[in-house]
Amino acid sequence: MNSSYITGLRKQFNYYKLLGEKTFSQIPDEKLFWQYNNDSNSIAIIVKHLWGNMISRFTDFMKSDGEKEWRNRDSEFENDITTKQELIDKWNEGWECFFNAFNNLTEDDLNKEVFIRNEKHLVTEALERHLAHCAYHIGQIVFIGKMVSGDNWKSLSIPKGKSNEFNEKMFSKPKE
Repeated sequence: MNSSYITGLRKQFNYYKLLGEKTFSQIPDEKLFWQYNNDSNSIAIIVKHLWGNMISRFTDFMKSDGEKEWRNRDSEFENDITTKQELIDKWNEGWECFFNAFNNLTEDDLNKEVFIRNEKHLVTEALERHLAHCAYHIGQIVFIGKMVSGDNWKSLSIPKGKSNEFNEKMFSKPKE
């Protein structure tokens, strides 16, 4: 897979995966299970949902509908993960399933069709849909992490008030 499209997507997926992992690493374990209220999701619930989505979508990615008959999406929103290790295991299992499918794609596969809930998608559309889904939920994970960490939060991007300093550093380097 030498496509610049595929290379760019891989970079974005790895970036969002890393944002989640950096969030997990800097918040107290018990805060992974914190919910604002009963209608909101904890970080653990969001991870479980991402896991379920990735396992369903990317198991037999090119061969079967992405919404597997065995998936129980509603159960993904039950708060039954009890340890950080269990959360990390689900996170890694989901990403491994995704990357196993993604890393086996060829440039010729990009314009092939796959189905999600019986709706036709080009492979590129299915991948972009998945990237948007990951960005949406990992953004939630980061936001919750920031809320529960308070003053202990270490920014995962450019800290407030540091844009000029960051830009000076970036523009002092040769273009990449």
